[in-house]
Amino acid sequence: MNTKTDFPDGLARCGWVDTSAEYMAYHDNEWGRPQGDDRALFEQLCLEGFQSGLSWRTILNKRQAFRRGFADFDPAKMARFGEKQVEALLADAGIVRHRGKIEAVINNAARALEMIEKEGSLAAFFWRFEAPAGAPSTLGASTSEASVALSKALKKLGWKFVGPTTVYAFMQSVGMVNDHNPGCHCHALSEKARKDFKRPLDRRPAIKRPA
Repeated sequence: MNTKTDFPDGLARCGWVDTSAEYMAYHDNEWGRPQGDDRALFEQLCLEGFQSGLSWRTILNKRQAFRRGFADFDPAKMARFGEKQVEALLADAGIVRHRGKIEAVINNAARALEMIEKEGSLAAFFWRFEAPAGAPSTLGASTSEASVALSKALKKLGWKFVGPTTVYAFMQSVGMVNDHNPGCHCHALSEKARKDFKRPLDRRPAIKRPA
């Protein structure tokens, strides 16, 4: 997607951004910047699941309501949600009231706790699927080889609403890939942030190779 420059500050931004202050701030300060905080990663994956079939603008407008309804996306608190909380969320006009998606992210909270127990952090698992340096660009794509692999791995572990398209949008937003258009003023900023980002340690035991 091409860049646009019809913004109050005259800066070039990715073509999907509108001129609202909130959307510009999200694009400039969050989207594409590498994220290593487990709560923030979990929140973003949940919101990307809710976005399926809708616009990201809709989700961003409702983000604060989502945070209130889902205990600030604390997996330990969400994993304890039962039917009472589900019904309350279905009555909350501030969020996307879709039972399947609500129940999916509650399920995913429990899966997240299991992952943290096994891997040490969500970040350690997710960043394992970052495309290697030198991989072909996926700019403009809706999925990638890496997103397909991460989607399959999550589904195998019991996560829901984590298809390859949703997962690719997640990877874009948390900086696992830099999909800012090269003409966007944030492209170089995100590239530098990715270069400076300290990847989480992979706690898997090293594979012993034959001598």
